[in-house]
Amino acid sequence: MSTDAPSDRSEDPADPAPTGPEVGDDEAMGLALAEAATAAGHGDVPVGAVALHRGRVIASRHNERELRGDPAAHAELLVLSDAAAALGTWRLAEVTVVVTLEPCPMCAGGLVAARVRRLVFGAADPKAGACGSLYNLCADPRLNHEVEIAAGLRADEASLLLKEFFGGRR
Repeated sequence: MSTDAPSDRSEDPADPAPTGPEVGDDEAMGLALAEAATAAGHGDVPVGAVALHRGRVIASRHNERELRGDPAAHAELLVLSDAAAALGTWRLAEVTVVVTLEPCPMCAGGLVAARVRRLVFGAADPKAGACGSLYNLCADPRLNHEVEIAAGLRADEASLLLKEFFGGRR
C-alpha cells in the first residue's frame, strides 16, 4: 500500500514549476475515482487517472474509448499525453500516475516508455493487469526502465465502480 508522502522534489530550475496545492496519494485517488465516474456517464469503462508532478496535479483523465471510438483512449495514455504537454517533455521521470484500475499491457508499456517514476493503482485486474496480476511490465529488469508500484489504494471503491458499471450492462 502507498502512503501520502510526497514524491521526490528535485529543485532543478529547468523543470517547469508545478502549480496548485500538493496532494497525497489518497486525495489523488479520489480525483481519479471522480474521473472514472465521468467515464461511466458516457458509456466507457469507469477508469480514471491523475498525473502528479512533485505532488501537484498536472493532468487528470478518464477512459474515452467509446466516446472517441479510439481503442487507445485509455485513461492512462490520455493522462500521459496531457502530462507530457504540461511539462513540455515526454520524459516523465518526476511524475506519479494514480489510476483506479491496474494498467493493461498497452498502458503499462506507456508508463515504461514515458519513464514514469511511480504508479499507484486501486483495483487489481486479474484478466488484463500488467503491473502484477498477469505480468509486471513495470518491474521487468529486461526493460530499459522500471516504475515503482504501489497497489491496492482505495481498491474497494474502484472495484465497486466497475461492478456497478458491468452489473448494469447485464
